[in-house]
Amino acid sequence: MKRDIEEILFDEDTIKGKIKELAAKIQEDYKDKDLLMVGVLNGAVIFYVNLMMEMDIIMEMNFIRVSSYGAGTKSSGNVRVLYDLETNIVGKDVLIVEDIIDSGNTLYALREIFLSRGARTVKSCCLLDKVERREANIMPDYVGFIVPDKFLVGYGLDFAGKYRNLKYVGVLKPEIYSV
Repeated sequence: MKRDIEEILFDEDTIKGKIKELAAKIQEDYKDKDLLMVGVLNGAVIFYVNLMMEMDIIMEMNFIRVSSYGAGTKSSGNVRVLYDLETNIVGKDVLIVEDIIDSGNTLYALREIFLSRGARTVKSCCLLDKVERREANIMPDYVGFIVPDKFLVGYGLDFAGKYRNLKYVGVLKPEIYSV
């Protein structure tokens, strides 16, 4: 897999350090709240688990799976819920955990869905924020790294379901995804 990577943006140790920082902020902000952490499948799983394991507060965990990409490399803007939460969120403080936010369409849609279902608050945390690609009027509340508009893989991010298991975040060579 490494031969398909043009450059490594964030190595494993850098990511671990940033996750500890984010976890400390979130833990402080949610210490007296009814926290429900919602991981967005599949990409956020690695980040979600590592973030959660750094926090020493009572929380509930759950997952949702949505699609806005299909097999493409750009968001279609049409967000579909493929796998829904398995818990009632009325009165809960929801924290959406995402691997990367670019267009913001998915995050915006999820926030609206959760608020309409009665969540007390809805905030978001992402490992990577590709601000240049933002379409929706939304910004994540907790951000690990601001990243350039390049095709990133690793640490949960994929291309066609592959490369998620890289321990770092890297830029995929264009010849791999331009085929």
